[in-house]
Amino acid sequence: MKRDQLGDLLAFLAVYEERSFTRAAARLGTSQSALSHTVKRLEQRLALRLLTRTTRSISPTGAGDQLAATLRPALDDIETRLDSLQALRDRPAGTIRITASRDASHSLLFPHARALMAEYPEIQVEISVDQRLTDIVGERFDAGVRLGESIEKDMIAVRIGPDMRMVVAGSAGYFARHGRPETPHELTRHNCLNLRLPTLGGLYAWEFGKNGRPLNVRVDGQFITNDVDLLIEAARAGDGLCCLPDRHLLPWLRSGELETVLEDWCPTFAGYHLYYPSRMQASAAFKLLLDRLRWRGDATAPGFDEMRARDRD
Repeated sequence: MKRDQLGDLLAFLAVYEERSFTRAAARLGTSQSALSHTVKRLEQRLALRLLTRTTRSISPTGAGDQLAATLRPALDDIETRLDSLQALRDRPAGTIRITASRDASHSLLFPHARALMAEYPEIQVEISVDQRLTDIVGERFDAGVRLGESIEKDMIAVRIGPDMRMVVAGSAGYFARHGRPETPHELTRHNCLNLRLPTLGGLYAWEFGKNGRPLNVRVDGQFITNDVDLLIEAARAGDGLCCLPDRHLLPWLRSGELETVLEDWCPTFAGYHLYYPSRMQASAAFKLLLDRLRWRGDATAPGFDEMRARDRD
């Protein structure tokens, strides 16, 4: 295969994956017109239409789908084998791309990544902060960080943080005015501060459980936000009750500014895990980061220390 033919295939695959000549051109560092010409040249060479273009969208034809299904695994295998060559270097090197939620990025991932980069200048770490459940294979990430219960079954998952627990909390002033709920069902009579989920945009259903039996409660209240810090601020001001992971509330629970209720109804659940495809050949750099992140039951690990110090400030 001639070199320009391989370039044409890579250009097509970028447009196929981005569903946009503009985004694909930015990804490849070329112009939109040059990219369009390249794809047309490939279609002419194959005597097949690969993409259907309209003024508003681009969609693949059946032939385009088949070509992309052939190219992506082959290119992934090449990249994996190139990455494995890094193990032959005297010092680990290369780029690690990870997607994670904002909380996991700040409290766990970045502190360890920063220490790793300081020790190994040849290692580059890219953290993409995203609340949605990202397709790490399709978007070409090495790994992702999510709660254990959110990870697909065909991934390798490694625990990098402790179990977590959702708690219901409010201010002493709020409880003085409205009383304390003794069961989740009584929350319907309270002003509950709702969190809008970043994935599908729905409101978080407060999750409880007792004696192994789960219970979800749809609560109501005057205030809704997709920002955890705003939710905590409203609870501290006495505007209502919030339901969040306990470690988000640690500084204010310790100071007494917030108090918890329904303790017997709040079970623990699987905390943060780093996950990656089972078929991936991990590079030396990735293995180093994974070893640093691996949870060993130590609640004073660097990530949590930095998070708590930040919360106290």
